[in-house]
Amino acid sequence: MREENAGGVRPNFPKRAIVTAGMPYGNKPLHIGHIGGVFVPADCYARFLRDRIGEENVLFLSGTDCYGSPIMESFRKRSETNDFADTLEEYVAHYHARQKETLEAYRISLDLYGASALGRAGEIHRRVSGGFIRRLYENGHLERLSAPQFYDEKLGVFLNGRQVTGRCPIAGCASEFGYADECSLGHSYQPWELIGPKSALSGETPSMREVENWYFRLEEFHGLLSAWLRAYESEPTCRAFAAKSIREFLEAPVVHVKRELFGLYCAVLGDLPPHTLVYDAAKPSFALSFERLSSREEACARMKAAGISFRTGKTLVPFRLTGNISWGVPAPELEGLSGRSVWVWPESLWAPISFTMAALEARGEEPSCWKDWWCSGDALVYQFIGQDNVFFYGPAQTAMFLAVQGPSPAAEPPAGGLRATRLVVNHHLLFLDRKASSSGSVKAPDAGELLSRYTAEQLRIHFLALGLGVRNAGFKPKPFNPDAGPNEADPALKEGNLLTNVLNRVVRSCFYTAQKHEDGRIPLGEVSLDALGEARECVLAYERLMHRCELHQVVSLLDTYIRSVNRRFTQGMREADAANSAELRRQTLIDGFHGVRTATALMHPIAPEGTELVREYLGLGRDFWSWGRIFEPLRAFLENPAKHRLKFLAPRADFFKKHPSQVGDGAIDN
Repeated sequence: MREENAGGVRPNFPKRAIVTAGMPYGNKPLHIGHIGGVFVPADCYARFLRDRIGEENVLFLSGTDCYGSPIMESFRKRSETNDFADTLEEYVAHYHARQKETLEAYRISLDLYGASALGRAGEIHRRVSGGFIRRLYENGHLERLSAPQFYDEKLGVFLNGRQVTGRCPIAGCASEFGYADECSLGHSYQPWELIGPKSALSGETPSMREVENWYFRLEEFHGLLSAWLRAYESEPTCRAFAAKSIREFLEAPVVHVKRELFGLYCAVLGDLPPHTLVYDAAKPSFALSFERLSSREEACARMKAAGISFRTGKTLVPFRLTGNISWGVPAPELEGLSGRSVWVWPESLWAPISFTMAALEARGEEPSCWKDWWCSGDALVYQFIGQDNVFFYGPAQTAMFLAVQGPSPAAEPPAGGLRATRLVVNHHLLFLDRKASSSGSVKAPDAGELLSRYTAEQLRIHFLALGLGVRNAGFKPKPFNPDAGPNEADPALKEGNLLTNVLNRVVRSCFYTAQKHEDGRIPLGEVSLDALGEARECVLAYERLMHRCELHQVVSLLDTYIRSVNRRFTQGMREADAANSAELRRQTLIDGFHGVRTATALMHPIAPEGTELVREYLGLGRDFWSWGRIFEPLRAFLENPAKHRLKFLAPRADFFKKHPSQVGDGAIDN
């Protein structure tokens, strides 16, 4: 139901919602990009939705991506150095456990953190994967293709994924690492397009051998994806940069050739399929645009034979579903093609459905009820991802979800049909203004290591404030920055100070004043109109920002509101003391507690540990968090307002704590 207010119509939220966070590979601990760029924003939103629409109506799911060549390759290297002697399954189980511990340390409130190869979630995922591929095949959307695959002649083995390194062939790509058929920035291409391939196993240049696999006809969904993109651009969570990236994949197939090779191009022009020449003398290259992907590939083969080097542009290419990799979900046998596994990227796209079934089963519900969450018009799935994964969770996932409708899919799924997800895409979280990655040259501390110098809540509010929804942002923790001066403030503590200093101060002040003047009780009386109005406007603005997932603006809004509550309380107490007015002191305390009530409820998704402690000391039940009662003053939550006593607060107690390294003789400069 929508409610009218002075700021317009309040936003609608779904009756039930799933929140997912991109799946980390099971071969490493979580890095700052996982935590700060995906899991903390997703957790904040999941916690908000639980308060807003009810805990029973929200599922927060993610898990370890257990399969794929990156995991096989890292396990191989570890095994060769006798650094890890167990099986592959034990290897990913080890990192799954480490990832889960880190998430718990950051107060990430997942209903299920599964693993695609482990336990009951893994069993369900294998079944779902086989069923999904069969459905795509039965609906006529798969193609059996013989395509060249890298082969290490020295070792006599086929190479997949991270077992091949080179340079990305996509024009304009800034990736540092190109692999067999995708680069580190999420661009997909055909294996033969990779520039300068080398075997990661032998260091030799691999050859190409034809291998049959199943591919999804992604390019056939261009029209439906265009319609979906238009709808996505109208969604409140749409990021302009994400829509732009998706639009690039919907461009016509293009080849870029350096301008100095124009003469060679003219020499083979008559042998090339029909195309449009785009020539700009001011640019270092010219472009050939084709109507169909097959025409571009034919042109590429002929130009390659003629010695013309080129780069391709982004477009929709056949999406590989299976491979001959030994460590993966077994693919169903179709048309006698057996011994294949499901390629890691496709199966990770429907893994959240598998995890939904596992989560429902774990809480005693029928796994078949997953459709109530994924196929209902009053439900939404929010997918929090990094910008490198836009292609996979955007065009690729959406097209496959359309394809399972049947042989003739429509932009709007039929009743009970699988619906497109709502993407929430974040920019890169930079470490010291450089992109950090486990495979790159810039090494950031892993997420768990940060907790040796900061509390989880200090980091949570800082990550949310960085504004990754609108830009790349640098994470510059002073203890891990060799260039930081001894007198510099720690940028990572800027927003945390709002909790540990300002909010702590106003909550303590209200408790201590009540203990001193009101016998530890919340005074009875009406909240002043000014305090009521300010709180109401903050709540409504907060709700609108949350509807758009503008979490950095939420932090800014709360900063303004909490500082205002603190100023109002401080000034009121000064005036009460100057006038020796018990009445003014009581009114100031009533208003102060209303500010605390509002600030605590709104800060709950961001700083759950500290806000739960405030609720405990207020002596209130969990309905304190319900948005059905968000505008109600504290007295409305008291069974017997006249007798209700606050829990005693000892002197200098903190609701929002600093890390031990930040206090006493061993404190860092903050």
